[in-house]
Amino acid sequence: MLTLYFSKGSSALAAHILLHEVGASFESCEVPIASGAQKAPEYIAINPKGRLPALRTGAGIITENPAILEFIAAQHPKAGLLPETTFQQAQARSLCAYLCSTVHVAFAHGKRAARWADDPAAQKAMQARVRPNLLDCAEMLEQNLMQGEWALGDHYSYCDPYLFLVGRWMAAHDLSLDPFPALETHAQAMLRRPATQIALEAHGLS
Repeated sequence: MLTLYFSKGSSALAAHILLHEVGASFESCEVPIASGAQKAPEYIAINPKGRLPALRTGAGIITENPAILEFIAAQHPKAGLLPETTFQQAQARSLCAYLCSTVHVAFAHGKRAARWADDPAAQKAMQARVRPNLLDCAEMLEQNLMQGEWALGDHYSYCDPYLFLVGRWMAAHDLSLDPFPALETHAQAMLRRPATQIALEAHGLS
């Protein structure tokens, strides 16, 4: 049995979607960021980073979305969501690394600027860069990193739930996917999948 530790509206949505997509047997445990529950001793014992998501497996705890998503896909091979060749697998890791280290960080500078600077002026400057940085990221994805209807081409993979978060991160800063037709088409295709709808409901989202 897997246990997904998540906070509603957080990037844990990607793992939540994928777990439903592969038909995994799992439990979910809400750790509300709004109340600071991710810093409570009980959760720090699970993930010392104090971040979400985390996935409890029979072998131990996995953290960080790229690792969690790849693990879920690898543990459910019949779903066919893990790329077949070594090169394709590296491409999947590369895309997820970009989403994690660049796009998500650009978004996080909005509400989490205090992670990187104590000076209010510096925080304000970072916050002012969120919208242009997210637009730059969307352009990079649109023009260079998306490879077809889905993130890696013609077939849905474990990268797609993570890519789906880009539109939500942008919407949180009043940015539209309209100038990015490939990303918009992808977002709409994701919304048509039952697993996405189930996970969105669990997060209290639409």
